Amino acid sequence: MKLGIMQPYFFPYIGYWQLISAVDEYVVFNDVNYINRGWINRNRILCQGRPMYINILLSKASQNKKINEIDVLQDERHTAKLLRTLHDCYHKAPHFGETFELVSDILASSAERRLDLYLLDIVQRVCGCLGITTPLVLSSEIPQKPDLRGEARIIDLCKTLGADEYYNAVGGQSLYNREHFQQEGISLRFLKTNPIVYRQFQNDFIANLSILDVMMFCSPEEIRGLLGSYTLL
Repeated sequence: MKLGIMQPYFFPYIGYWQLISAVDEYVVFNDVNYINRGWINRNRILCQGRPMYINILLSKASQNKKINEIDVLQDERHTAKLLRTLHDCYHKAPHFGETFELVSDILASSAERRLDLYLLDIVQRVCGCLGITTPLVLSSEIPQKPDLRGEARIIDLCKTLGADEYYNAVGGQSLYNREHFQQEGISLRFLKTNPIVYRQFQNDFIANLSILDVMMFCSPEEIRGLLGSYTLL
């Protein structure tokens, strides 16, 4: 069984969705420390030919807290500003209507104040749009040995869930040792997104933006094709 494990992020880039699609089960790593100025509560979109940050507001966020210990700060003015920004930046994109409707519905209907559950809702809703059916599970709901960190905890999660293959994003190559996984009967693979280019109005292409950018310019069928555009190392 192939397993993927990653923190939840705010409308992450397409490589995140490739990882979910590539595995048999996916663990949303919600009981690890929050990272300031990372991708947990923000991402980038295209606006007037340049990357622009969008974000959600958090209540008393701290790197000393776990992701599932932080709340989203519900602010109607901030939500309205975010939707106006998306409209102004993408209203002429070919798939603006359906993508904007999805985001509007997510922001309006999510009653979750806990950050991890708020982001889980986003992951589930986008997976549904992209045709990804991989089961999702929260790491906080999995029985684990106490006081495990880093690689040791990942290996323990793999063993608990019966995984014999662990897939990680290519950026994790410096974090994990293949021999350590192999000693536990687990094959360690790294997923590297192939170069992906699609038309973004008349601009020079800007890679690694939020999945929202991909959804604004590409049809669901085109995106499903892009989900398989990766190399396993």
